[in-house]
Amino acid sequence: MIQRKQIAPGVTLHCCRDSRFKTGALSFQLVRPMVKEEAAKNALLSAVLLRGTKRHPDLRSITQALDELYGASVSTLVRRVGDYQTVGFYCGFMDDRFALPGDQVLSPMLTFLEELLLDSPLEQGGFRADFVESEKKNLIATIDSELNDKRVYAMGKLLKTMCRADTFGIPRLGEKEDVLTIDAADLYNHYQKLLRESPIHIFYVGSAECDRVAGLLKPIFAKLDRAPISLPVQTGFHPCENRDEEEVMSVSQGKLCMGFTTPITNRDKEFPAMQLMNTVLGAGMTSKLFMNVREKLSLCYYAGSGYYGSKGIVTVSSGIEADKYETAKAEILRQLSLTADGEITEAELSAAKQGLISGLRSVPDAPGALENFYGTAYIANMG
Repeated sequence: MIQRKQIAPGVTLHCCRDSRFKTGALSFQLVRPMVKEEAAKNALLSAVLLRGTKRHPDLRSITQALDELYGASVSTLVRRVGDYQTVGFYCGFMDDRFALPGDQVLSPMLTFLEELLLDSPLEQGGFRADFVESEKKNLIATIDSELNDKRVYAMGKLLKTMCRADTFGIPRLGEKEDVLTIDAADLYNHYQKLLRESPIHIFYVGSAECDRVAGLLKPIFAKLDRAPISLPVQTGFHPCENRDEEEVMSVSQGKLCMGFTTPITNRDKEFPAMQLMNTVLGAGMTSKLFMNVREKLSLCYYAGSGYYGSKGIVTVSSGIEADKYETAKAEILRQLSLTADGEITEAELSAAKQGLISGLRSVPDAPGALENFYGTAYIANMG
């Protein structure tokens, strides 16, 4: 069961108390409306904060500090959840029950998180320029690397084209040209705005009581001058004119991506049925796309579907030979039509249900999986 506490204006703590694990998890997320003007800044911010603090001024000392906490870890966290973008940190650490007698991990871990958030070294009214420029290069390299994975690249292009009238078309990490314009002072001003205005959600998984976690966190936020904004309500897909696009590259395998919309989102009671429909269509090795388009007809190297529940978007991704484009496209559409018409065998339906249930049952197997499942589900339904 998830217990929630309001620990400061606009700051919500979500606790999943579970004593099965030797490690705990905690995520800190600033929630922002997804807008192009700040997407790249948000994606860059946590990486810059993680570069060093006044007490631990470089990555080596950061690593040493985490090693002293029984090998704890802190990583940047940037998510796109419907109309929102979240930015912050994910922390993994040993549960206090397994530390040496007299030692604690949770309390010093949160003290270290506070240091990362609020004690960055500054110069000339901004973050250290060398930190910002270095992390800009890293972020641009990450954005550029998507081109090397043509499957990821094609799906990204599909969503940008399909959602050009919707914030869901904005890349999770922002655009390269926007990263290039960021400077240290501009990013610091944006950071101050985020700390002041953004709703903050903290998700904790571990054996500690929620009251204890809240007590450790409250002094951190008592130091902040908070004036949190109200986020716009999550919305479904914003339609625009249908468009087919083709990009020619020198590749050995073509990529065919297709997008469809449904009025059913994860805020509707039909959401479970929509998840099941997607699984029947293409989310597994027993799906219609895999069994028919790939196995029986050999029209593609792979074929699968995905469902973005926050927006009501269904996508199909496949790897094909260029000369099989029309045939593969027609067969994918035929399988979608069969699914929509209810021409689903008992074996297909049973296998899809088993696959979904198996996935849900695996969520409680790890602290990180619990944080990701409940954290994204809650934020997806905010507003």
